[in-house]
Amino acid sequence: MNSVTSGCTDEGTEYGKAEDVVGCHVEDAITFWAQNISSCNDLLKLSCALAEACPRAQAAFGKLDFNKIYGGCFSEDRCWYRCMVQRMINNEKCQVLYIDYGNSEIINRSEIVEIPENLQYPGVAKKYRLWGLQLPADQNLNMFDQGKTFLGSLVFEKAIKVREKAKQKGDTILVQAECEKVDIGEEVAKAGFAEKNRSPGSTEDVEDALQNQRKKMKSPAQLWLNRPGHALCNHPRAFLDPVGPTARNEVFAGNHMVLTKEKPPASAPVFNRGFTRVRDENLAEENGVFEEEKETNRKENVNLLRKQKELELEVEHLKGELQMINQEKEASRKRAEYLEETLHKYVGTKMKDLAANVKVLKETRHAKKNAGFGEQLSQAIKLVTEGNITVPCSLEKLQKLWTEHDLAQEMIQLCKNEDERDELITKRNGVQQDLYSAVKEFILEVDQLFICERSDVLQELSVSLEATYGQVCEVNDSEEVFQQFLKWKCAKIEEFIDIRNNTDAALKILTDLFSGILKCFDLSSEESSNTEEIPGNVDEALKEAELCICKELKTDLTEHDEKEKEVIKSAYSKVMHEVRQEQNLITVIQKTYLASVESDDYSELEITRIKEEIAALRNKLFQEIYKEQEEYEKLSYLVQKWFPELPLLYPEAGILSYMNSGGLLSHSLERDLLDAEPLKKLSTKRPLVCSEIQDQKVLLKGYSVDVSSEAKVIERVAKYHKAWDQQKEESSLLQLLFLLFCKSDPLMYLMVPYYPGASLTAVQADTPLTLEETLKVMKGVAQGLQTLHGANIVHGSLHGNNVFAVNRKQGIVGDFDFTKSEEQRAAADTMVIGTLSLVSPELKMGQPASPASDMYAYGCLLFWLCIQNQEFGMKEDGTPEVDAVDMDDKVKSLILNLFCCDRLTAEQVLRSDCFLLADADPVPTQQGEEHELPEEQHDSEKKDEEEDAVNSEENALNSTQ
Repeated sequence: MNSVTSGCTDEGTEYGKAEDVVGCHVEDAITFWAQNISSCNDLLKLSCALAEACPRAQAAFGKLDFNKIYGGCFSEDRCWYRCMVQRMINNEKCQVLYIDYGNSEIINRSEIVEIPENLQYPGVAKKYRLWGLQLPADQNLNMFDQGKTFLGSLVFEKAIKVREKAKQKGDTILVQAECEKVDIGEEVAKAGFAEKNRSPGSTEDVEDALQNQRKKMKSPAQLWLNRPGHALCNHPRAFLDPVGPTARNEVFAGNHMVLTKEKPPASAPVFNRGFTRVRDENLAEENGVFEEEKETNRKENVNLLRKQKELELEVEHLKGELQMINQEKEASRKRAEYLEETLHKYVGTKMKDLAANVKVLKETRHAKKNAGFGEQLSQAIKLVTEGNITVPCSLEKLQKLWTEHDLAQEMIQLCKNEDERDELITKRNGVQQDLYSAVKEFILEVDQLFICERSDVLQELSVSLEATYGQVCEVNDSEEVFQQFLKWKCAKIEEFIDIRNNTDAALKILTDLFSGILKCFDLSSEESSNTEEIPGNVDEALKEAELCICKELKTDLTEHDEKEKEVIKSAYSKVMHEVRQEQNLITVIQKTYLASVESDDYSELEITRIKEEIAALRNKLFQEIYKEQEEYEKLSYLVQKWFPELPLLYPEAGILSYMNSGGLLSHSLERDLLDAEPLKKLSTKRPLVCSEIQDQKVLLKGYSVDVSSEAKVIERVAKYHKAWDQQKEESSLLQLLFLLFCKSDPLMYLMVPYYPGASLTAVQADTPLTLEETLKVMKGVAQGLQTLHGANIVHGSLHGNNVFAVNRKQGIVGDFDFTKSEEQRAAADTMVIGTLSLVSPELKMGQPASPASDMYAYGCLLFWLCIQNQEFGMKEDGTPEVDAVDMDDKVKSLILNLFCCDRLTAEQVLRSDCFLLADADPVPTQQGEEHELPEEQHDSEKKDEEEDAVNSEENALNSTQ
């Protein structure tokens, strides 16, 4: 429809440009609509397009857009034309403007439809107004209608030349119009239907006056298709009032048949005048018949055009279907040709593909791709289970004699009486002889263990496994891990062997079939061939062989699903755990061996001097490390107050990591710098060593962390240390001394004070606390919980092995596993003491750990300490029957308030009346408290009791295991 829009004058056109148009609608005596004379063919195409699209188009629903073009069904001829909504009459009716003709009417909403985007362009008809004229202000309705009729006689369906003068609002163009060199504006003014405008440049007053006149207009005109001989294809019809014969004869002389009538002379007979009248009536009747025939022909022409368009569309549709059929036919022909060609080469192609797959299979088997499946891990399992080094029998005897020798030496130094001294020396010498014998026995036994070779093998194995499987994040200590791995490996190998056997069997069947075929077609053979012996299942054998070969080629034992990966990961972690355990044992044996060898080479005084020098050097080193921590503290202050750019300028200094760890992380301190003694009985899940720095016994707890968990562990450690640092020793929390890394193994170590035999479990097993001692200890525990809860920390691991009764009067809350969340700690199997569960009812119901659950565990510990060996019952909610147990009334009241739903907080517990019985003596600090423990207490403990205490300490230090 490009020619339609090209016939319209653009808004940017210069004024004064002439344009040939044809009038199609009149609004008043000076306003009319006209179409460009070149748009006739385009209007025909537009009518056909609307007649095709609108009957199938979607009705316009919802709120109608006044700026959008729709399709409207004209009420007179029921044909479709483009329109725009002018206003809503009600919910069912609206007034529309037919933009290609200029007339408007009121139609139903159901007769308005959406039209395609290619029909959404400006209207063909334009609105013109005669330049320099305006309607008289006192014009009545009769004069208005006569003026509209008069202008219609001048412009309707007439070829007009217009010259643009100006534009008004609403896209109305002020023009000077001429028809056959007659100025239409002058004719309207002469007839008295308009008057000269005093100010032609201002059009607002004229527009307002015209709007008032239009309110009196009748219903919109009708639309009809073009009549033969007229200028346009579509135009309004019968909207003008009848014009008198004189005006019609004067105005339509150029375009229509003119019926003239001369005045008869006075002397003519009377019947001549009657004859003239009859002739005029006959001509008028014939003219009416002609108009009806012409209208009928026009409608038939429209119907024929529509049918022609429908037939053209049907022909196009049939052409498309025919083209698709031809394409399908051609594709079928090519497919048939391909199948025919393939059928001729089927056997050769099939055999060629099968031979290629067999070649690949041979190369795969020759390369032994799956031959070493799981062998490395299997050999590692065999190595750690069969050839592992056990503790030498003479080691325990040697350690016991060494302890007796050291005690004898100490007693000699402290003795003041000479007689007693001689006796002690004699006793010492006897112990020394036994010690020398035990040393020789130990050396002989160690020499037979091949420790160095075993250590090298384990080191190589550890490096090889870590290079293949990576670092160990979690340790699985289950005894069934190795069995699960070996069982899974055997199943995978059996499955692979079955696949390989099936492949061999399928190829064997295929070769046998081909051998039989060769015999049948061998002309040199004297044996007669029987056609029944020729195999008929060659196709099935080929297909089966191909499937088996493809299945074997796709089988890769090095690829595993998630479940298989978990089995391999568990086996690997178990192997690495066993390797490290054995390496720790070898380290202990080697140190003992070296000490035993040195004891033969050095005198007692030399050994003592060397030990003192080592201790002095280690103490000096720790003094330097403490000074370094002080300097780091100063740097942290400078970063926080004045120079935040220091960590960015000097990243190698590690200022940021020191600040993030709360001042605990030390890069200068190494585990190898300490005289660390591995505690094998405590190291069930992670490395744990005991050492001594500046006359203080400490424990180093090793944590396996990776890149993702390291930051979280350091964050939890720093938060715990910050809570302790606010109150120091008065916090009643176990102090964290250092956080360090080890270059020899990928572990992070946390250094804490070591209180041997001071856990509640160990104390109660040896000598139970009295009520007064219990209240003193539990008051300190409540203070520790108050410190943690005040710092928004939930302990989650409060049990008998993680609470310490130092000197039987100071209660200290131990730390917890910083690699676990509070929910994971609370769900550990260590949360039980005796037959009493320390898990609160809400935790059993799946709620998260909270300070209230810590206070429940605290109440259970207090209840356990107070009842001693008394029996007690359990309620339905899992809490013990407190009322049935004999104990102090104030303590019982406190425990009841700790078992109820609305439990007391740690701060409220500290204000309880029962703690008035506690001794108010000042409590010594944590630093060096282990030295206040009487040495006689450690010496008097029996060997099995020491083991129980050690196990208790292990549980305390590994609270989540």
